[in-house]
Amino acid sequence: MQDKQLDDGDAVRDRTPSAPRRRRWVVSGLAATLLVGLLIYGVTGGSRNATIVRGPREGEATAARASSLLAGIQQHGNTLGDPKAPVTVQYFGDLQCPICRRFELTVLPSLIESYVRTGKLKIEYHSLETATLTPSAFEAQQVAALAAGKQNKMWNFIELFYQEQGPEHSGYVTESYLQGLAQQVGGLNLIEWTAARNDPKLVRTLATDARVARSAGMNATPTFLLGHAGPRPPYLGAIKKQLEGLPSTRAGV
Repeated sequence: MQDKQLDDGDAVRDRTPSAPRRRRWVVSGLAATLLVGLLIYGVTGGSRNATIVRGPREGEATAARASSLLAGIQQHGNTLGDPKAPVTVQYFGDLQCPICRRFELTVLPSLIESYVRTGKLKIEYHSLETATLTPSAFEAQQVAALAAGKQNKMWNFIELFYQEQGPEHSGYVTESYLQGLAQQVGGLNLIEWTAARNDPKLVRTLATDARVARSAGMNATPTFLLGHAGPRPPYLGAIKKQLEGLPSTRAGV
């Protein structure tokens, strides 16, 4: 279980840069680093114990749900949605985090249908080790997802992982489990995916995400950084409200 960064009563801290129109807020005890010129909010949840029961055909069902949810949406590496979308959510997660799974099941579909499909929002997935017990398992699972991103299938892999996530701390993430997920991703070339998993650049991507998280004081997942460039879109507050609806979240601007 991950500790929240600030007590419930902590106020928003203003870290306003000197340049005009560059503002940064920390909400609910999250600190973060985003691109200059972005309006930033942080929202944190945390891992909880989870027990998930599956039927023998759930693999097929989850693959169908993931394919339907993401069908027709652009993917570019770790990014879901139009690269030119005016609003960006940076999503820091651990694939074994149960609260991340809850986000995927309860909040993400609405965000995708209302904002990603319409070109208003793009979501970037970043790795932050919190719920996974061993660094080796964390590296294996996150690199497997990044490797699928080489074929612009990372979000399909992520969605399947969260939907088929096993009981926390049960050691369910094995090579067989990862291979099974990859086989369910429609259109994924397994030979290319296997080769990409050996790319040292992907491990360096994990290290980069970890450095950003440490420098920002992140210690829980999921963590969301919500920002935009240019004029504030009228729907920005609605997206923020949806992210704040996760369990154990405290927010307010």
